[in-house]
Amino acid sequence: MRVISLAGSPRIPSRSAGLLTLSQNWLRQQGVEVIAYTLHDFDAEDLLYANFNSPAIKAFTEQLAQADGLLISTPVYKASFSGALKTLLDLLPERALDHKVVLPLATGGSVGHMLAVDYALKPVLAALKAQEVLHGVFADDSQVQLNGEDVTLSDGVAGRLEEALESFYLALGRRKPPSLRVTLPLSTRQTA
Repeated sequence: MRVISLAGSPRIPSRSAGLLTLSQNWLRQQGVEVIAYTLHDFDAEDLLYANFNSPAIKAFTEQLAQADGLLISTPVYKASFSGALKTLLDLLPERALDHKVVLPLATGGSVGHMLAVDYALKPVLAALKAQEVLHGVFADDSQVQLNGEDVTLSDGVAGRLEEALESFYLALGRRKPPSLRVTLPLSTRQTA
């Protein structure tokens, strides 16, 4: 199995990137190949000026096409996900997440932002034709502690993250790969 991870925070380190790192490590322990991306892997001018021909965007799109799933993290700003992340997602082809399982992760200043994933991020992921977008995990800033590169989660968030990762792993295993497509006849009418 192959998963693309995408850190949608313009800051590194960040709490959302910390959640992502812990998730990447968990998946790797399960034998999943994880290819990590951050917003810093893309030229700011390519994002700002919507350069669909950017070599970095094209390479990311190709990697995504070969993946089974996407693990995506974002901070919540002004009751929505990162604007830089939105800009990147806007540059992907319409069916970029076709046959992909997606696990969204988010952090925000308070629990008042927890619905941002459901009403802001998930519709964009669905528009990119994700096969399945899982419930994901939201943590407020008090539940994720950063100490340099080290990340510590509150017990509640740690448990929810592990449960979400287990669901993600199982969903990756049951996803319908493109090679199993079956074309049904448009009509069941028999001709004599």
